[in-house]
Amino acid sequence: MSKHVAVLMGGWSAEREVSLRSGRACADAAERAGYRVTRVDVDRDVAAMLKSLAPDVALNVLHGRPGEDGTLQGLLEILGIPYSHSGVMSSALAMQKDVAKVVMAAAGVPVPQGKVVSRRDAAAGHPMPRPYVIKPIAEGSSVGVFIVTEQHEHPPQELNRADWAFGEQVLVERYIPGKELTCAVIGDRSLDVIELVAATRFYDFEAKYAPGGSKHLLPAPILPFVYQEVRRLALKAHHALGCRGVTRADFRYDDQSTGTEGLVCLEVNTQPGMTETSLVPELAIHAGLTFDELVRWMVEDASLNR
Repeated sequence: MSKHVAVLMGGWSAEREVSLRSGRACADAAERAGYRVTRVDVDRDVAAMLKSLAPDVALNVLHGRPGEDGTLQGLLEILGIPYSHSGVMSSALAMQKDVAKVVMAAAGVPVPQGKVVSRRDAAAGHPMPRPYVIKPIAEGSSVGVFIVTEQHEHPPQELNRADWAFGEQVLVERYIPGKELTCAVIGDRSLDVIELVAATRFYDFEAKYAPGGSKHLLPAPILPFVYQEVRRLALKAHHALGCRGVTRADFRYDDQSTGTEGLVCLEVNTQPGMTETSLVPELAIHAGLTFDELVRWMVEDASLNR
């Protein structure tokens, strides 16, 4: 009998729409691979829903909370449903960008200089010399991100808005000029490296998900030793944070600096996008793994105690 796979998607984070697209693509692939599939748009009654469904495997395709911060993983552990991607601790850790940076730096993965400040303080005066980046501590898909350059006399006043939805604390980091690079890890293997060239000023939400929003250069046109260092660091960061299954590490590379000195890891995504335009499926295909094979791998890799 074929496995019953619950594909968990949607949720209530800022990334809901992307998750629905990722989920539909994965559910279709799982059906083509011969699994019995139930599509679950996750809401607050997800525990009761999963209990009544009793699937053999949960394919977690949520982005942001609750699918990426360890809480859904904890629920799946309690229900005894094997699941894909990272476990409780590593999901929670990778989501908290400030803490993840401390762990990665301790493991020898270079990270950008930065600090955590309240959003009100960040709006009141420049928290560090320009140029710098302000980002939420625990959001993905580049939502709520600002790049503050020398041209900006004042910090972004949007941080003062009453309907600001991205937390009272923000992460402020030195802006690294140069290239945006990304590398996926599947199991214990790092794949190739993509350079992202955004049509807009940086690889933001539109660039990620709108057709023609960005160009993906694969393999990234960088020096071979830098290329291999990105691959090595992606795997190192994956292991340092205790990740499992599929992850994607994002980097900045100042190609004007010497050797690999200008290379820093911005974050590790434990629930990377799985839409048609997403990076991980593209990297998998380049490595000889079709989208359907990638989804099958994630289903078969699912377990408890991750």
